[in-house]
Amino acid sequence: MIRTLYSLVVMGAQPLLRRKLRRRGAAEPGYLEHVDERFGQYQARTEPGRLWIHAVSLGETRAAQILIDALRRLEPGIRILLTHGTATGRADGRRLLREGDAQAWLPWDTPQAVRRFLNHHQPSAGVLMETEVWPNLAAHCQARGVPLVLANARLSEKSLRQTRRLAGLSRPAYASLAAVWAQTEADARRLARAGATVKGVFGNLKFDATPDAQQLERGRSWRANGTRPVVMLASAREGEEALLLQAIPSDAAVQWLIVPRHPQRFDEVAALVAQAGFSVARRSEWADAPAPADVWIGDSLGEMPLYYALADVALLGGSFEPLGGQNLIEAAACDCPVVMGPHTFNFAEAAELSLAAGAARRVASMAEGVQAALALVRDDAARTAAVAASRAFAEAHRGAAQKTAEAILALVTR
Repeated sequence: MIRTLYSLVVMGAQPLLRRKLRRRGAAEPGYLEHVDERFGQYQARTEPGRLWIHAVSLGETRAAQILIDALRRLEPGIRILLTHGTATGRADGRRLLREGDAQAWLPWDTPQAVRRFLNHHQPSAGVLMETEVWPNLAAHCQARGVPLVLANARLSEKSLRQTRRLAGLSRPAYASLAAVWAQTEADARRLARAGATVKGVFGNLKFDATPDAQQLERGRSWRANGTRPVVMLASAREGEEALLLQAIPSDAAVQWLIVPRHPQRFDEVAALVAQAGFSVARRSEWADAPAPADVWIGDSLGEMPLYYALADVALLGGSFEPLGGQNLIEAAACDCPVVMGPHTFNFAEAAELSLAAGAARRVASMAEGVQAALALVRDDAARTAAVAASRAFAEAHRGAAQKTAEAILALVTR
């Protein structure tokens, strides 16, 4: 009964969803591509039996890449269906496709759209990355005998509270999953309370990422040729850039670098920096080296290893506003020490482990973060120790990709 009411609400909202896509498409044209797929209408011919992996946005797509690489090492001929929910996720996912693979939008969660999706693609199994569990999707997969799993799974305390408020809808969805493999023991406990059957705690796939060697080399070369240490605000979210600009001391003698999390904000952030009285140089305008400016803007996709290698220390975006923090694991893999704010609930255990390992520092505000970053770049011995700690932290937690890939292939075979 509750799922029926939910379905009626989602069906009734479809005109609003189309309008939302048109609005978002004005800033990100990718949202205007293949719109009918959002409603379960697929034109391209396809072949049944692919392993379906759903990576809703950019972060999940990068985690999916690590998993797909591990799957292909174990099963070189595996065919993948990759689905997404955001334009940046889909754009980044294109580079992961090989001959025989396919890519599509996951439809809105109405019974009709889900049925059309499953009828068209006929996947052998489905893998949802990290958090994406939809009631109709889960129910229809279970009814059809399509094993649906949640990999690299996480659930914050805040999300658990929200989930339990809608327990009549969410609990059957979690319970219908064939398997859940959690990132941490704490995630496993919360997922079990939400109704999931947790079959393993494998760690975080993102520890198994291998940063692009050419990007690392280029970033380190640029840093070595610079005249000032570089402090980066990494994966910055709305509101955090203004906090940074307010906290910059006039006598810092530091090169500042801001890399916004979302590409639709590149122009907005560049304008914000200029309005604050700082000169700006954007990555998209650089040739063979960064251009001189008070503040650099990292306005490119897929180059985080370059930015981390270029930086001496990174302020963790999403952690200075109550947004849960962005991925700090990538910074550690690139030997970049991190200063994070108080809000890291999306990566709570990774944040605590990095603190314990000496790979990160915790502060209460952006102003304190700037001072902590400046103290680190002015103390060679402290920064050298933090770099070594970052490297050790990243290496110590590898292995989730192999475990997850083996579990998925065993499920598909069975």
